[in-house]
Amino acid sequence: MKHLKKLLQNEVFLYLVFGVATTLVYIATRTILFAIIPQTLLVVFIANCVAITFAFFTNDRIVFKQKSSGWLKRMIKFVLARISTLFLDMVLAYIFVDAFPQIIGQFVGHDIQKVNAVATLISQVLVIVFNYVLSKLFVFTAGDK
Repeated sequence: MKHLKKLLQNEVFLYLVFGVATTLVYIATRTILFAIIPQTLLVVFIANCVAITFAFFTNDRIVFKQKSSGWLKRMIKFVLARISTLFLDMVLAYIFVDAFPQIIGQFVGHDIQKVNAVATLISQVLVIVFNYVLSKLFVFTAGDK
């Protein structure tokens, strides 16, 4: 029980848990919207907006345990930091889904839904790593606790 409590207070562990939750929110949003609106960049943008909103509130209160004051400033910095990973995600989506779907398609029978799913997973691994670094260094600083 002591180890579980310690684990649940570990910032990196909590970031990973809520990073996975944010990724699931993103993947679900992107997958559902892509089935309805097969416009890759629009779908990626909307899915990122939903995920960024979810991630800010979970990171601010649960992961980095920030005090209530100053949340608007942190949210602005958070969104600005996430714009860089949004750009990365959109570039990867454009390359792997729109411009060169055959790169992944050769492994999934050229099914565009599967190409989109694999591209989503690849981009999310990179996005999670970059987002942690940006959040830790730029957004949720020790002075805000």
